[in-house]
Amino acid sequence: MLAAVGAGGWWWLGREQPRPATFHAEPTSAFYSAIDDRRDDAAPLTLQEVFTQATRTLGTMNLAATREFTDCDEVLSGATASGCTQALQATYQGGGVAGQFVIFNLGDGRAADALVAALRTDGFVRQDIAFDAAGSRAQARAMGHYVTVSWVGGAAPAEDAAPAEDLVTALVALDGLGKVVQGRIIAAI
Repeated sequence: MLAAVGAGGWWWLGREQPRPATFHAEPTSAFYSAIDDRRDDAAPLTLQEVFTQATRTLGTMNLAATREFTDCDEVLSGATASGCTQALQATYQGGGVAGQFVIFNLGDGRAADALVAALRTDGFVRQDIAFDAAGSRAQARAMGHYVTVSWVGGAAPAEDAAPAEDLVTALVALDGLGKVVQGRIIAAI
């Protein structure tokens, strides 16, 4: 009995978390210098600011859920977000595609770049909506002291999955949620 419980625990807790099949990562740039440090952009993001009424539908996908985390590592697997004070997450589904978007609020651009580098090699965000991770696409961007992660895949089961071009369209739509950072740049100038 004890062996069965131990094996079950190892299987559940020790199994590998999914990663995207295709991943693109970008460090921050001078464009985001006005918000390179959270001290210059101290107000926390809100769910309503990031996930507006206009973003309830993105292409063929509809907003399924939003969540806010004060422990950013709850959203991550195999990576850590040092100095992160919040992570906002949304999941979307529809049209044979599902995906998620997460924005992390870190201390500065160096911490944001470190998280993007960790996502490239050490770990990734936890998958919080069902989709085929084996054929999925993701993108992470450091933008000043923020990091956005957009991740999409074909809906499961595989026969309901969308073609690759639909995944690209869905990824671009999810990545557009990061435009909220542009408003923060304007407010900081």
